[in-house]
Amino acid sequence: MTYYPRPMGKLIGELSKLPGIGPKTAQRLAFYILGLSKGEVKELSNALVDAKENIKFCSICNNLTESDPCKFCKSPDRDRSVICVVESAKDVIAMEKTGEYKGLYHVLHGAISPIDGVGPDDIRVQNLLPRLEDDEVKEVIVATDPNAEGDATAMYLAKLLKPLGVTVTRIAHGLPVGGDLEYADEVTLSKALEGRREL
Repeated sequence: MTYYPRPMGKLIGELSKLPGIGPKTAQRLAFYILGLSKGEVKELSNALVDAKENIKFCSICNNLTESDPCKFCKSPDRDRSVICVVESAKDVIAMEKTGEYKGLYHVLHGAISPIDGVGPDDIRVQNLLPRLEDDEVKEVIVATDPNAEGDATAMYLAKLLKPLGVTVTRIAHGLPVGGDLEYADEVTLSKALEGRREL
C-alpha cells in the first residue's frame, strides 16, 4: 500500500537516488519542496537544468566549468610550472580554499581501484601527458586521497611521470588516513601541502 499521492511518491523516489539521501531524508525534502511557492520550485528546477546543460569538463584539466578552458587554465596569474593532480572537482575547491596553492590543476575524476574494476584507463590521465611535453611544468603534486585507492593512483602517476623529467611530489599525510580531501579543513590542507614530498 502506498502512503503518498503518485506525484509525491515519484518525487521521494527520485530524491532518494541522490547520494547520502535515504528514504526519510527524501521524504523530508519532498515535504519541504511541496511547501515552497510555485516560483521557488521553478527556480530550483531551472537551476538543476541550467547546471546540467551548461556545466562541462575543461578540455585541458578536466575541471568542471561553464566556459572552456576553465578559469584556472586561462588565468595568466596561475603558476604554470606546477600542476596539482586531484581525484575530483570537489578537491579543486578544497585546495583553493587553503589560499596557498597558486598553480594549475588536473582532475582525474576517480582513483585506481582494482577491487571496483577501476584501472588506469578509467581515470583521466592521458590528457595530462601532453601538458608535460614542454619544459614549463617542473613539478606535479599528487593530491589524491590518503587511502588505498589514492595511494595506488599516486604510485601509478609517479611511475608514469618521473621518466618525463618532472618532479613528482605527494601532499603530506596531514590528512587523516582513509579520509577525503573535500572534508579537510583549510589549515590541515595547508599543512599537508607544505609538507609534500617527492615520490
